[in-house]
Amino acid sequence: GILILVLAVAGIGIHIISKYIPSKEQMNLTEYYGQPAEGEMVLVLGTDIMETKAVTSGDRVYLPLDMVNTYLNQRYYWDSGNQQILYATPSSLEKFPASEAGDGEVWVRDGKVYLSLSFVQKYTDLDFYEYQEPARVVIRHEFTGVNVATVKKDTSIRYRGGIKSPVLTEVKKGDTLIYMQALEDWVQVSTMDGYIGYVQKKVLSDMETTDFERDFEKEDYTYLTMEDKVNMTWHQITNTDANAYLGDMTANVSGLNVISPTWFYIQDTAGNLGDLSSADYVAQAHQKGLKVWGLVDNFTAEISTTETLSQLSSRQNIIQYLIQRAAEIGMDGINVDFETLSEDAGPHFLEFLRELSIECHKNNLVLSVDNPVPEDFTSHYDRREQGLVVDYVVIMGYDEHYAGSAEAGSVASINFVEEGIKQTVEQVPANKIINAVPFYTRFWKTDPDGTVSSEALGMNAADEKVANNNAEKVWDDTTKQYYVEIDYNGSFYQMWMEEETSIEDKMQLIKQYDLAGVASWRLGYERASIWDVILKYVN
Repeated sequence: GILILVLAVAGIGIHIISKYIPSKEQMNLTEYYGQPAEGEMVLVLGTDIMETKAVTSGDRVYLPLDMVNTYLNQRYYWDSGNQQILYATPSSLEKFPASEAGDGEVWVRDGKVYLSLSFVQKYTDLDFYEYQEPARVVIRHEFTGVNVATVKKDTSIRYRGGIKSPVLTEVKKGDTLIYMQALEDWVQVSTMDGYIGYVQKKVLSDMETTDFERDFEKEDYTYLTMEDKVNMTWHQITNTDANAYLGDMTANVSGLNVISPTWFYIQDTAGNLGDLSSADYVAQAHQKGLKVWGLVDNFTAEISTTETLSQLSSRQNIIQYLIQRAAEIGMDGINVDFETLSEDAGPHFLEFLRELSIECHKNNLVLSVDNPVPEDFTSHYDRREQGLVVDYVVIMGYDEHYAGSAEAGSVASINFVEEGIKQTVEQVPANKIINAVPFYTRFWKTDPDGTVSSEALGMNAADEKVANNNAEKVWDDTTKQYYVEIDYNGSFYQMWMEEETSIEDKMQLIKQYDLAGVASWRLGYERASIWDVILKYVN
């Protein structure tokens, strides 16, 4: 009986130990991190163990360029034509030649570009730590708005949530941990030296959000913005003779303070520009109190924007010509209107803006950039990065339905416009955003066979269509526009009209979101009363 009792007590003890006593088993770190190949290091970025590996040469650690661009700093630009990295600061364009020897800042290894970690740190706020067994490098790069908790007593960080899970590392009372995700009794955490695991919730303080003090000094952009709200219109110039009509075109305009003539266009992939600009035009505009922001576009159909912008020499040709011409004729700014950019053009377009920004600000020229309303397929325009390097980001708040649309519809319904503003404000400060409104209406025609076509009409011309066909304008509260439909000779015609009421609704949005101002496409499509509507909101 005594023997049975002893065995029973022993069994209970073993059960208690196996269930309630924490394991002291140490996690195999090679199993945890993986075994890097010779000349490689495991890369821990913040709270993630990356699949991408760092590489080494001598005592230098290198990171793949694409990884740096994606996670750390997108401004390292690979100039493949000249085999160098370009880095555009707010005041200068720095150049760093590549080497195949692994002995410099930039290493081309087996056709892939790598940057030394110390070079990345030169322009990027980060800390890094190197460890062995296995060879790994830990990078910390997020220092604001970080969720943290303090360890209340010495404890273990475990591989999984549970006292029987292997131990990754030990932490001391008072240590700070990155707070990742809370479970019922455990919290997923990251240590400052790159262990990502779990700790019991009861040994942690409550989560709090903190900013870490940093002594990293980066060169900040300064901006050339107007004291008043911007009231800009585009003046379509298709030949040099059109410059002479500025006085006639602005005779009934009031409240305008910026005019953007469509003067410059890319002529070839070498970056040579067509030029319709006029010093007399600028002088006359200045007499009227107007700033002149010359527009440059990429509308020449047979010229590849991607090929043009991917070459340093072509970008510099465009920039040097614009800056020189601005000085010669007295322009006040440059408006970039590069449209329908393919995704592969995105990085080159952004680099062009960075390089252009440097020269514009050296020469006291305002730089603005036109953008379509944000959609998933235009994310490569990267409005957030634009907002950091240019003075104004312009939303072209129209073309909801355009000349090639498969169905008729509004050019700029109120919901379409507001959604464009809301999404842009999430990426760019409101005081740098200009929302552009349309002065035109599309007159849609649907033929009996279903073919859809349209023409753009100014405000008075649209009214004439209504009057000539004895049509009725019906207010559509969904689009905040007057809607018109006409049956004529077997075809069906429709208009969603832009006029004083619809423009005022859009101006109310500009006021509501406290944007930098308004732009309009285009001068000559409006009637004089529109300027009084706009002036109520930008005065």
